[in-house]
Amino acid sequence: MSKLIQAFARLILVAFAAAVPVTAAAQAEPIGIVIMHGKGGSPTGLVAKLANGLEGNGLLVANLDMPWSGKRNYDVTTARGEEEVEAALAGLRGKGAKKVFVCGHSQGGVFALYLAGKLAADGFITIAPGGNVGGRFFMEQVGASLARARRLVAEGKGNERAPLEDYESDKYTIDAIPAAYVTWFDPDGAMSQERAVRAVNPRVPVLWIAPTRDYPGLIKNSRPLYRQLPRHPLTQLYEPDADHRGVPTASVDEIVRWTREVANAPAR
Repeated sequence: MSKLIQAFARLILVAFAAAVPVTAAAQAEPIGIVIMHGKGGSPTGLVAKLANGLEGNGLLVANLDMPWSGKRNYDVTTARGEEEVEAALAGLRGKGAKKVFVCGHSQGGVFALYLAGKLAADGFITIAPGGNVGGRFFMEQVGASLARARRLVAEGKGNERAPLEDYESDKYTIDAIPAAYVTWFDPDGAMSQERAVRAVNPRVPVLWIAPTRDYPGLIKNSRPLYRQLPRHPLTQLYEPDADHRGVPTASVDEIVRWTREVANAPAR
């Protein structure tokens, strides 16, 4: 009798297990994502809850301290910054990520667009991109400082920290490496947003996140720039009800949804 009961119990367990749906997260291959904070920020600043939220949804996260952080103040060139992101992508793949993405907020968002034309990844996410050095207004604010940095490089002082200017809502002075500074502030370089958009690899999708309560100048330019992206069936515009500082946290669910959509899409 006991054997019959045990057999019956096993049948119930098998039937119950078959009835429980396997979650999408369990079925999906691991996804990795590199996160880049905004100007003067840090991994523990405005992007911290974004990183935690993505990890909580099963993504592998590399939350980087970028060269424009408040701690580093442009200590390496844009080329070196690109290498740092590429190394982080390799690290995520080494941890098992089968699909990898690059995500940046504000200045990190502009750099993400630039990297979308340079690095091998499955998709790129730009959150409220700002800090476009290619704009006339920005050069009006820091053009004199850029000229000074170039002079220091010409004088052989390019690797000696010097007081140089940055701009975000107002001008402020930072202690930067002139040889690196000129690469970040070159109006025809990596951080020219218009040039970055035009150079995006047409084979990779972009999620463009534009908060509805962003700074007026960024709201004005967001849709026109988005429309200049190369056409890709998975490139999307997302406009959450958030301001510039709160939009990374407000974007967690959409980034999880979009990265999974891209990761599960048939190869093109």
